[in-house]
Amino acid sequence: MNLEMIMSTDLITVKPGDTLETARNIMHDKKIHHLPVLDDNEKLVGLVTLTNVLAATDSILRDPKSRIHATEILVEDIMVRDVVTVTEFASLRQAALFLEKHRIGCLPVVTDGVLRGIVTDTDFVGVAINLLEQIEETEESEDVFDDYAEA
Repeated sequence: MNLEMIMSTDLITVKPGDTLETARNIMHDKKIHHLPVLDDNEKLVGLVTLTNVLAATDSILRDPKSRIHATEILVEDIMVRDVVTVTEFASLRQAALFLEKHRIGCLPVVTDGVLRGIVTDTDFVGVAINLLEQIEETEESEDVFDDYAEA
């Protein structure tokens, strides 16, 4: 099993010149927490996370006259620029250990400079569920075999 098998490839991206409002609306509408940022040449130049969006969103408790509106903040001002990436040939174990060690929620998958997909901590939860189900099925089969062996 490799990253190519679990990564999301139907990617939704934003441009550095897009607004915080745009990023926030996309995340809300698509129910996603990570947006790769691509330049005009389709090169990965950053990543916007839900944490970035929440941190940049002005509080409704602030005086309305001094509030900064989401239409005034650009993605390039809030994005993570030093994005760690992985190729689709990396092992699942390597990627999972990297996410855990660095406490990050996603790894963009880039090969030959092209964004191919994204793998998230949620994808790994899916892998864990699949493995647990396989273990349970194996245990159930062994229990049935033990019942027949005793008869």
